[in-house]
Amino acid sequence: MKRLNPGQLEIDLFCKGIRIDPSCRLDRDARLFSRTRAGLGSGLEIVIPGDLKDIWMNVPVEEDFCALSPYEMRWDEAMGYHVLDTRSDEAYPVRIPPTPAWYERTTSSGIPMSRIGVLQGTYLGIYVSEACMFWTPQENANCQFCTSGVNVGVNEVARKRVADVVEVARAAKEESGSTFTHFNAGYQWEDKPEHTRAHGLNRAAPYVKAVREQVGGFIGVQVAPVLEHDLWKYDWLVELGTDHFSFCYELHNPEYFEKHCPGKFGHLGQDAFFRAMEHTSKLLGKGKVSGEIIAGIEPIEDTLQAIDYITSVGAFPTVCIFRPLIGADMEHFRSPAYEDMLRVFEHLWRAMARNRIPYGIIPNIEVSLVVQPGDAAYLAPRDLGWRAYRARNAVLRTLAKPYVAWKMRPRPVTTSATEHPKLPPPSLPVTPGGGSREAA
Repeated sequence: MKRLNPGQLEIDLFCKGIRIDPSCRLDRDARLFSRTRAGLGSGLEIVIPGDLKDIWMNVPVEEDFCALSPYEMRWDEAMGYHVLDTRSDEAYPVRIPPTPAWYERTTSSGIPMSRIGVLQGTYLGIYVSEACMFWTPQENANCQFCTSGVNVGVNEVARKRVADVVEVARAAKEESGSTFTHFNAGYQWEDKPEHTRAHGLNRAAPYVKAVREQVGGFIGVQVAPVLEHDLWKYDWLVELGTDHFSFCYELHNPEYFEKHCPGKFGHLGQDAFFRAMEHTSKLLGKGKVSGEIIAGIEPIEDTLQAIDYITSVGAFPTVCIFRPLIGADMEHFRSPAYEDMLRVFEHLWRAMARNRIPYGIIPNIEVSLVVQPGDAAYLAPRDLGWRAYRARNAVLRTLAKPYVAWKMRPRPVTTSATEHPKLPPPSLPVTPGGGSREAA
C-alpha cells in the first residue's frame, strides 16, 4: 500500500478513527477529550507534519467504528508519538498538542476556564447560549447527527458571563497564541416581539463587543440564520466587531435535509441559510463566510453540488466528514468511505481555486474538526494552476499583515450590543416551511 501524504492520512483517520496503544501517555501529554458544543471535538487532537503545512485534526477515538481501525497511536523512545498503519507497517510521526495551562485555572467568578471555552486546533470555541431548543421535549426536532443537547450545561457552562468569556479569550490569545475566537449557539426562540427574541445573534452580540474591545483578534459567529427581514442584524454584528460568519446547513439534498435536520427544516428551511450566506458574503467579501456541510450522509453528488454553490457565492466550504457520535441519533450509522471523501476534497480544492476564494490569510487559524481548504492542497496535482493559486494566497497573506496587526489590538466599539435603530416591522411571518435552492 502506497504511503499516504498528510492530507490523505487526515481524511483516512477521520473515516476510520484510531486505536490507542498502551504505550501512549495521553493522560499526561494530550489535551482532554472535549465533548462540548455539537460533539465533534470528542477525539484526540494531533498535528500531522507536512511540507506544505502542518495539519491539525481531531481524530475519532471513542466511537464504535474506531475499534476496527487499522491505525494505532503509539509512542516509543525512537520516534515519539506516531500513527502506525497496521496494514502496511507505515509509521507516520505526529505531534500531540499539550493541554493549555489556562485550562487548569478558574475565572474570577470561580468557573473552570475549560468549561467556558476550548481550543479546537488553534482557535477558541465558545458556546454562548443554552442548549439548542430543537432538543427540548416540546420540539424534539434535533439534528440527528448532533449531540449538543447532551453536552451543553454538562461538559460546559450553558450561559456564560461576559466577564468570564473575556478572561478566557485573553488567556487563549496571550498564552496559546489564538488569533480567532468563535462564538456559536443552537436554535433559540422566545415568544416575544420580533426584535427582542432571543435569537443567537442577539445572544452573541455582547460577547462579540466585549472581546473586540477588551481582547482583540478575529471573531466569528455561527448561529441559526435570521429570516429575510432580519438580515440587517448581520450588519449590526459586523459593527460590533464580527469578522466571519458560518452557516451550518449540513445537507444540500432537500430530502436529506428534511429527514436529518427536522428542526431546521420546519422552522427555517434551507433558503434561510442560503439568503444569510449570500448577504454576509456580499457584506464581508470573498473568503470571510463559510457554508458548513457534512459529507458522508447524503449522496456524494449532492455534496459536490453544495461545494459548487458555496464557492459560487464567494464563501468557502467547511466540510465535516460525518462522525457517528456517541449519544447522537445516528450513533450507529456507518462512517464514510475514504475513497468517497477523497473525491469530495479534491473537488473542494478545484472549486476554491476556480472561484479564487482566499484561504489561510489570517495566521494561526487551524481548525481540527474538518479538512481545511489548505489541507486539501495535498490532494491536487502540483501543476501551474496549483502553484498560481497558492502564490496568490501567499501574496494576500503578505499584504494582510498590517491589517492583521491592527485587528489583533483591542479597540472601542460605539455600537450598542443590546439596542439598534433598525427594527423590523412588527407583523411579519416568522416560521416558513422548508425549502431549497439549486446550486449555482
